[in-house]
Amino acid sequence: MAPKVLVSDKLSPTAVQIFRDNGIEVDFEPDLGKDKVELMKRIGEYDGLAIRSATKVTEKILENATNLKVIGRAGIGVDNVDLNAASRKGVIVMNTPFGNSITTAEHAIAMMFAVARQIPEASASTHAGKWEKSKFMGVELTNKTLGLIGSGNIGSIVASRALGLKMKVVAYDPFLSEERAAELGVKKVELDEMLAQADFITLHVPKTEKTAGMLDAAAIAKMKKGVRIVNCARGGLVDEDALVEALKSGHVAGAAFDVFAVEPATDSPLFNLPNVVVTPHLGAATTEAQENVAIQVAEQISDYLLNGAVTNAINMPSITAEEAPVLSPFVKLASHLGAFIGQMTEEAIESVNILYDGKVSEMNTKALSSAAIAGVMKAQNPDVNMVSAPVVAAERGIQCSTTTQEKSGVFDSYIKLTVKTAKKERSIAGTVFSDGKPRFIQIKGINIDAEVGRHMLYTTNDDMPGIIGTLGQTMGESDVNIANFTLGRSEAGANAIALLYLDAQPPVPVLEKLRQTGMFQQVKPLEFDVE
Repeated sequence: MAPKVLVSDKLSPTAVQIFRDNGIEVDFEPDLGKDKVELMKRIGEYDGLAIRSATKVTEKILENATNLKVIGRAGIGVDNVDLNAASRKGVIVMNTPFGNSITTAEHAIAMMFAVARQIPEASASTHAGKWEKSKFMGVELTNKTLGLIGSGNIGSIVASRALGLKMKVVAYDPFLSEERAAELGVKKVELDEMLAQADFITLHVPKTEKTAGMLDAAAIAKMKKGVRIVNCARGGLVDEDALVEALKSGHVAGAAFDVFAVEPATDSPLFNLPNVVVTPHLGAATTEAQENVAIQVAEQISDYLLNGAVTNAINMPSITAEEAPVLSPFVKLASHLGAFIGQMTEEAIESVNILYDGKVSEMNTKALSSAAIAGVMKAQNPDVNMVSAPVVAAERGIQCSTTTQEKSGVFDSYIKLTVKTAKKERSIAGTVFSDGKPRFIQIKGINIDAEVGRHMLYTTNDDMPGIIGTLGQTMGESDVNIANFTLGRSEAGANAIALLYLDAQPPVPVLEKLRQTGMFQQVKPLEFDVE
């Protein structure tokens, strides 16, 4: 029986035809996604679901998806899909992360021109029969400095276009290496330096705990007077209230926003301010982009349903059905190793090496390496998945390499991840025990045996009495339960580490209390995606 796919959003007819050409039965019902009750009744009929943003794939809908194997999102954002519920149900979720990059980059450039020359206001004035030439005095882009926040796929395209306009480009991106910056023709700088230099600032980063509100009142105060800010990335990256005050005071000369803290944005503090250009999240809204992502998602869903190939999956590795039982525990291990290093590293990464020792060296190390690299990069970019991680790493000039060797220690298999930055080198190793659970077995060259938990606390210190007592007492006083406690040291009186597996992450005051004891060189809370 041929697979059956539902298209519940407005996708290009070309995409629908791709399903049919591949021998897949397809129902094209572009308004069904808006009707949750009807979708819940019908979803059980289908093997695949192709959507855009209107369809909300909730846990309740997935409970009724008795035959569903794959969801394909035409676009990058999957906020409208309950990923945890899909994973528990065994449903693969795919996206198309690169289909609208040029379109979004071009929109940012267009918004920059619009705010520089006050085009929307001048157009409205002229349509009204006025002729106010002197009112709309603009500024040139040529020889101005563009501050780029985020130099990934979209940011690098914006940089290229800006350089073509004879602008100078300075970029802030923790993952941008000096080599990649030189290749792009931009100058890598720290955030404060970029804020002080830029005449225009454009953002191209995802919204995470680190980036949310990154351009707040304090950051805006560090900007050059007369700066213009463009945001076509994610709402909430800029403190809208602080920006309004800076616009009213004249410190910020203009702003152009395609995204807002709350969407749909029907009432924003940015509305109706002079020299503020706003559009309703049009970054990906071109005929070409819509066609590209629709075609990509149709091809990906078809390829999976017919051949078992997994492309751009958010919630599973690119592995075959035959490999899965053996490889999956090591995929989790590789991801955890990467997540540990990623959360520990804030400076630009220059290189990543993954060593496979013993039996694991004979497995599908490409999938394992993708899992490790994705783990490293998710700390800064949660949109990265196993498929896109190597591409994103290459865009940032990160050199990724692998080494394989025959069994060299007490473990049948282990993976060691080493990351280099301009300042230091970090390494961590792990293995999978017979129970199928990943373990950390070495950090900084210090041997340990640590189970991986969702909430963990990592500390470093000089080996001395009292460390265990201090950690235990501080956690106990704060009602934070320790599920597991692992210690290691290089030698007596030398470098030592502790890794605590906790039932809940300790509050910030608790971490500060540990730091203030003066006993620890490092106190770092860690989070891992553990089922």
